[in-house]
Amino acid sequence: MAPSSNGAWLDFERPVVEIDKRLAELRSFADRGDPEFKEEYERLSRRAEKVRHEIYSRLTRWQRVQLARHPQRPYTLDYLKILVPDFVEVHGDRNFADDQAIVAGIGRLAGRSVVIAGHQKGRDTKENIRRFFGMPHPEGYRKALRVMQMASRLGLPILTFIDTPGAYPGIGAEERGQFEAIARNLREMARLEVPVVGIVIGEGGSGGALAIGVADRLLMLENAIYSVISPEGCAAILWRDRARAPDAAEALKITSRDLKELGVVDEVLPEPLGGAHRDPEQVAQVIEEAVIRHLDELEAMSPSERRRQRVRKYQAMGVYKEI
Repeated sequence: MAPSSNGAWLDFERPVVEIDKRLAELRSFADRGDPEFKEEYERLSRRAEKVRHEIYSRLTRWQRVQLARHPQRPYTLDYLKILVPDFVEVHGDRNFADDQAIVAGIGRLAGRSVVIAGHQKGRDTKENIRRFFGMPHPEGYRKALRVMQMASRLGLPILTFIDTPGAYPGIGAEERGQFEAIARNLREMARLEVPVVGIVIGEGGSGGALAIGVADRLLMLENAIYSVISPEGCAAILWRDRARAPDAAEALKITSRDLKELGVVDEVLPEPLGGAHRDPEQVAQVIEEAVIRHLDELEAMSPSERRRQRVRKYQAMGVYKEI
């Protein structure tokens, strides 16, 4: 069951769409100064705001999955245009190829030099094919590791943007060492001496996400998801029925609120009503404030202290006590 959308709107947002259409019709009359239409426009505007709050304040986990995958949701490069306008991209892994499902490079965030690596999806079919729908091959993860090791040599903090359904599952990727590349990234990121802040901005899928997600601080946008498997994949395994993806989403607990409670993420960043695509610049400002705040805290620690805390953070995940 794939998320369905009608242009910029998802199915569960239909009540908002209908009211907005009526508002658009009334706006031209209200702008002419007709008091009757102006009063009706204001009344309907209040109604629209109430409906929006009713819908978005009680989203199911499956509806948040749909928002995380929204075709207009900002991707890594969208945020970098706002946050790091002087971003200089680095290409290739110096071994096989340049995987465009990963963008990596260096720039200044609020005047602070940072090294960046992030997943990148496409906006249309042609770009999605070029970027493998945001699913990296091993050379993509090796490119990311290359810039992270450069950051370590230069003493620069690292910022990662996580947004992928998972690592590319093709034969070529497996032949070139997909799992080795992911495992190497996990190990090397755990050893980095510089601060690392990761942000889940959309989908965080399995090892494909974790390969650039071993961070001192892991942040997550409100409507993002992070899971070892997609709801559709889980439903296909458990019930042999992908249509039960909404049930799987509920069981997996993959939303930002769930993962904050479980201690997987350190902070949930708020989004505008309706999702990050409604106001990307506002979300970018929220990201910038949070990243700078966490980097200030991390840079006050010694490299050895940061490494110890980073390793302990991931070792503690999944530990529980039976009573």
